[in-house]
Order: sequence, then C-alpha cells, then structure tokens
Amino acid sequence: MIPFSLLWGGFAIFWEGSVAGFWNHGTRNGAWIFGMIWGIPFVVIGQYLIWGRFIYDLWLKGRTYYAVTNRRVIVLQKGWSQKIVAAYLDSVPALTKEGSDAGPGTLSFAPNTSFFSGFQGTSSSRSRQGWGAWNSMSIAGTPIFRDIDNLDYVYRIVSDLREKARSSGPSRD
Repeated sequence: MIPFSLLWGGFAIFWEGSVAGFWNHGTRNGAWIFGMIWGIPFVVIGQYLIWGRFIYDLWLKGRTYYAVTNRRVIVLQKGWSQKIVAAYLDSVPALTKEGSDAGPGTLSFAPNTSFFSGFQGTSSSRSRQGWGAWNSMSIAGTPIFRDIDNLDYVYRIVSDLREKARSSGPSRD
C-alpha cells in the first residue's frame, strides 16, 4: 500500500507542477488551467493515501468499541455512521492474535487473508468496499479487535468463552 500511495501521490503532484508550467512543459504562457483543475482530485486522493488514511484511522479508533459477552463478540463503530458487527463465539471459525502478548495487538475471529484476497468477492470483503477497504479501522462482516491493549489477556478470555460456548451447545436466545 505504501509504494502505491507514494507513486500515486508523487505522480499527481508532478502532474500539477507540469501543467502549472513549473518545468516549462505547459502551453505558451506556462499554465494549462483545465489540466490543473483535472489534477486536483488526484492530488487530494494521493494525499489521503499517503497520510490522510492514518488520520482517519486514528479518528475511527477513538470511536470504536469492543465487547465480549458469554456468547458473542461485538464491535461498535460510531464513525460517519454507526456500524455494529457481532459473531457468536460457538460459530467463530478461527481465533488469531497478532502482536505482542502484553502490549497492543489485533485479535481476529476469522482466518487471515491478504489485502488482495478481498477482490475475490468474499462475504467479509464485500462490506469493506469503497474507502473502507483502504484503512485498517473500518469494520467488515467479521468482528476484528484492532490495536487493543492486553492482547494476551483478551485472547485467553475469548478462547475460554469460545470453548465453553462450543461445549454447551448451540442454545441462542
């Protein structure tokens, strides 16, 4: 993602400089107004890809809440709109932790997939279309606890509750 964002943003800024006549590649008077207007959205998108997505992730992180009950894991996000994603512990296909045991990390309740696997049309990737696919804090169809403190402690709680939910049977109220 980083090389792509730098290429996109760098080319967009180079384009704007070129059509503005900074390198004498413009028209006779040095500026091409239509080209400058045409390039503005590409510069804005490039700036978002380079550094804006990190600011947006930070903003979303402050508005994302995680909960664990004896039967479900829940993610609530109050960004531009409110989103709630939940999964029953007895039907969670995988439990994966990434990060240091005592520090912050990510707890995923689905098998790990790469960024590019989302383009194959899986059900969890379809809910992350648009700009949500470009940032890490956007929630999808499967709950993911991102950048949580005390990762190992939360992992043990969820793992124990998952085992209890699977052994007690599928009684859902």
